[in-house]
Amino acid sequence: MNPLPPDLAAALHRAGERTAPFGTVVHYFQETASTNEVAGALAERGAPEGTLVIAGAQTAGRGRLGRGWYSPADAGLYASVICRNRAAAPLLTLAGGVAVAGGVRAATGLPVEIKWPNDIVVPSGRASPRWRKLAGILAEASSGADGLQHVVLGFGINLRPAAYPPAIADRATSLETELGRAVEPGPVLAEVLAAFAEAFRDLAAGQRQGLLDRWRALAPSATGSRITWETDEGRGEGTTCGIADDGALLVRTARGTSRIISGEITWRR
Repeated sequence: MNPLPPDLAAALHRAGERTAPFGTVVHYFQETASTNEVAGALAERGAPEGTLVIAGAQTAGRGRLGRGWYSPADAGLYASVICRNRAAAPLLTLAGGVAVAGGVRAATGLPVEIKWPNDIVVPSGRASPRWRKLAGILAEASSGADGLQHVVLGFGINLRPAAYPPAIADRATSLETELGRAVEPGPVLAEVLAAFAEAFRDLAAGQRQGLLDRWRALAPSATGSRITWETDEGRGEGTTCGIADDGALLVRTARGTSRIISGEITWRR
């Protein structure tokens, strides 16, 4: 573990109680394999809810469906938090999306959107079938004999341009690329954590509607977009028509409305 960089420490201090309980305990690493792995190990050893793990670089960062997350040094914000509240757990991925999108908007003014279930993107315009991906969220749960033990919620945000691998180079972007100016990581981290803390408190209190409303407002592609998808049950196609209150993506097809919980989705717009 390394000392927390002064700019991050100052930003968390300025945010004060807005981020509580997230960031009260912080573990910082100049480089680690995965912040989710570190946070998971800390959670297994009893680390309290709200524990925050940050890395300057990841050598084995990961995203949804087992994909890698490119995490070079000095290019991104890579962090994970430990959540233990069982009432909040079912919608933590949605809460993470709202927090990252809302935090980025508050800290930088960039009008990012959410693409179901966990991508933070910059719209390319209706003439293009693609978005530019700026950030991602990954929630990983651990259960025991008496039920859920904890959820680790990780997020990676591209801050600065990087030499992205060929497989993602045509669709990845960064805050500095989009804004055309330098971006300090501290305010972005603080605003994301503050937004997540607000959503988390609502979920823990059994108040879901506000979060769902914010997610829907930040995710216009969840309604009226043509998609195809692949799951273990086969292939489907249709038009998105919102999300259910449990976070499932709803799709209108020739045979009715389908619910998508997981799987590979291709967005046609």
